[in-house]
Amino acid sequence: MKRPNITIQDIARELGISKSTVSRALRDSYDVNPDTRKRVMEFAEKHDYRPDFLAQSLQSGSSRTIGVIVPAYNIPFYSEAICGIQDYAMKHGYNIMVCHSKEQYNVEIKNVEALLAANVDGIIMSVARDTEKNEHIHRLKKKKVPLVLFNRVIENFKAAKVVVNDYYGAYNMVKFLIDSGCRSIAHISGPENLLLCANRKSGYMDALRDHGLIPDPDLICAGDFSIASGMNCMSKLLDSGKDPDAVFCVCDAVAFGAMRIIKQHGMNIPDEISVAGFTDEPMAELVEPSLTTVRQPIYEIGETAARLLFAQLNDPDLPAEISVLDTKIVVRDSTRK
Repeated sequence: MKRPNITIQDIARELGISKSTVSRALRDSYDVNPDTRKRVMEFAEKHDYRPDFLAQSLQSGSSRTIGVIVPAYNIPFYSEAICGIQDYAMKHGYNIMVCHSKEQYNVEIKNVEALLAANVDGIIMSVARDTEKNEHIHRLKKKKVPLVLFNRVIENFKAAKVVVNDYYGAYNMVKFLIDSGCRSIAHISGPENLLLCANRKSGYMDALRDHGLIPDPDLICAGDFSIASGMNCMSKLLDSGKDPDAVFCVCDAVAFGAMRIIKQHGMNIPDEISVAGFTDEPMAELVEPSLTTVRQPIYEIGETAARLLFAQLNDPDLPAEISVLDTKIVVRDSTRK
């Protein structure tokens, strides 16, 4: 038979102290005698005490839990961003509850509903690639649920946001490719409904124009964020007869797919064609040749998103802040020097 969990009342009765003292000791409150705190913690550990978060939530009106929604677990960017969110939350005595939308709008709606049902104190979200409507996010605003959008954000929705300067990251990368001698630079873009993709494409096109090169629609292939998308688009670009001497990809995964197709065509990277990505995933250093890419401060993005959310928890009337972080070009072996 399963032994029932002990409660704060049980600890108080066994140690002969008040329930409030036990509660403060478990929270490591400053106003508890160190010896008393030690007795409480030792007793709790010995008897495998586990706090009843539901009861605490009902009593205090706060679950001390932050909801996080990401498009997919298998994108390295999000695992590192989640670390930044969690580390900041834990420093402030909060836990996080993570959902992933599987890159599907309908699943994203269910994620929001699940987190609201769990009574989370706020939500940090990066939208799915096919999210174009935002009624579910408007619902959060109507319910006055603190919200921060990060990385993939909705352009015309007023909320706290954390992004990188996608436009200048792309602009500077394409300028680097031009400076290295490339003149026929292709671009594998992402979903047009996402602001970061539109900004990276704009940066690519403006860099070409500013350096006397005319953007060629036949050198732009719209895809998503997957390796398969990079393979598919790179095949189309190489079969177009345009002979690109460089390709700038919307993200590293797309660049990995592009590199695979280039190799299958027997072409040398970077002597015949340079390849550049965006993100600086861990695999960027490990592929052969190693990938030149735009580095995003991923952990800091997550940490900043958590900071903006906690600012709202402390002051619900704060105006929506948009935090734009800088990027950096990391030059490796997939581009000409």
